[in-house]
Amino acid sequence: MNQTTRVPRGEARARLIEAARILVRRKGFAATSLDDLCAAAGVTKGAFFHHFASKEALGVALIDDWTETTGAMFAAHPYNSLPDPVDRLFGYLELRRQILGQPIADFSCVAGTTVQEAFETSVSMRAAAERSILSGNDHVRSHLVEALAAHPLPGITAESLAHLFQVAVQGGIVLAKAKGDASPAHEAFDHLERYLRLLFNRPA
Repeated sequence: MNQTTRVPRGEARARLIEAARILVRRKGFAATSLDDLCAAAGVTKGAFFHHFASKEALGVALIDDWTETTGAMFAAHPYNSLPDPVDRLFGYLELRRQILGQPIADFSCVAGTTVQEAFETSVSMRAAAERSILSGNDHVRSHLVEALAAHPLPGITAESLAHLFQVAVQGGIVLAKAKGDASPAHEAFDHLERYLRLLFNRPA
């Protein structure tokens, strides 16, 4: 997608979001220019401004698209059908480990990447990132609610444990980027699984 020829009606917006998803995960939001985006999407700047009032508006659309896409992926995975909610949590972690088999940029979280850059400079992008990260939080929390109903743990809430999942996911990705190696993210998921096995008395 590197030609700025006219693309079929209705495709330009989707192409721009796809190009932004690739470029932002590799370069960051600020370092990704409009010229970069248009060249990668194969559209003109006129087409860009037909769909987005600004680069910030594209950023919000990018994060919202990421939320919808990843939410659908996790919701459709077979682990959701397991009868035991604790097993579903282990299934979620295993899927997360499988995702780490990709290059680091390809398992980076769009919401986590953009919010680190824009949390003080763009209220709308920060809010979109919050929605995105909380949607992931809510997916895990739904299984945790069932797990804690079946196995009550005094002083521990589904909300607090769901936040721990997000800390492991986002923190693991940041460390993986810093080291250029996915191993810190693997270790974060392994530690989280060990903690869950201790909490719910599930020996490995």
